[in-house]
Amino acid sequence: MKIEIYSPARISLLTSIIVTLLLIIFYFLLFVIFSDKLLTSWIWVIVPLMFAVSFVVSYFFISKLLIHKIYPLYKIISQPKDEESFKKSLNILKKANVDVANWVVQKNNEIDRLKKNEKFRREFLSNVSHELKTPLFSIQGYITTLLDGGIEDAQINRTFLEKAEKNVNRMISIIQDLENISSIENGELKLNYENFDITVLIREMFEMLENKANKRGIKFFLINPTKTFIVKADRQRIADVIYNLLLNSINYGKDNGKTTVYIHDLNEKILVEISDNGIGIEEKYLDRIFERFFRVDKSRSREHGGTGLGLAIVKHILESHNQTIYVKSTYGVGSSFSFTLDKA
Repeated sequence: MKIEIYSPARISLLTSIIVTLLLIIFYFLLFVIFSDKLLTSWIWVIVPLMFAVSFVVSYFFISKLLIHKIYPLYKIISQPKDEESFKKSLNILKKANVDVANWVVQKNNEIDRLKKNEKFRREFLSNVSHELKTPLFSIQGYITTLLDGGIEDAQINRTFLEKAEKNVNRMISIIQDLENISSIENGELKLNYENFDITVLIREMFEMLENKANKRGIKFFLINPTKTFIVKADRQRIADVIYNLLLNSINYGKDNGKTTVYIHDLNEKILVEISDNGIGIEEKYLDRIFERFFRVDKSRSREHGGTGLGLAIVKHILESHNQTIYVKSTYGVGSSFSFTLDKA
């Protein structure tokens, strides 16, 4: 039988050797003090007997300790098949030591993850509260003014009602975006895959956002607009992705700037890149831009009606397509968002 380190047999053997050595030293001292030859004659019987007894006793107690003390803990951590296989393991202490160490690391990682999730939850609730509170208080102010007599003033009643409607629409947009993210995260989003030309879809999004872009003097450019790139994806969801990325380039772009869309052929995939020469993103914020309600410039985003959920929705839609989105940005120079799609 092979005896490995940390096994009960190995520990019992070491214990027996130590006890035997101590016994030999004790007998040697007795012989030096009393010079009794009877002691030396019995030593050849007592030493092997003591070695055997100490080995059996230590092995018994160590096995008991393993089964009654260590096994219940080990069972929680590692879920061994059964107690019998646990007892038969020659290297169980070493294995338990390794498993416990791994378990501690795993639990520490879980604790760190829970702390991060708790921090994210608090930030999320705070952001939701703030995003809904801002338009709600605006609506309250407009309605209060109208009730206090402003409704009789033809110069302000319609203006205030239009402003109240604008804030109502903003709240509706926030709630709809939250519902979209929730449905994607819960796996409720059903993708309707179809083959379509991505260049045609990009031109459609250009037309939808043309008025918003013109207000800031921003021009849209599509490189190789006549070339056909057929992809397989959910057309409506990819339209949402492109719309949000183009809108983001308008909101964070510079007046009289430009947004350029490139399409790259990557053998089995198509890479869509949307670049602008806007304000850019500081490097310290790049890891957070896909978080819900995170804004690089909060005042600018709210000024243009952004909910702070656009990039989060983009990321979730692409992940549901098993695709990836990348971002490159230089503060003060501009940003570039790119994502992949499968070829048809």
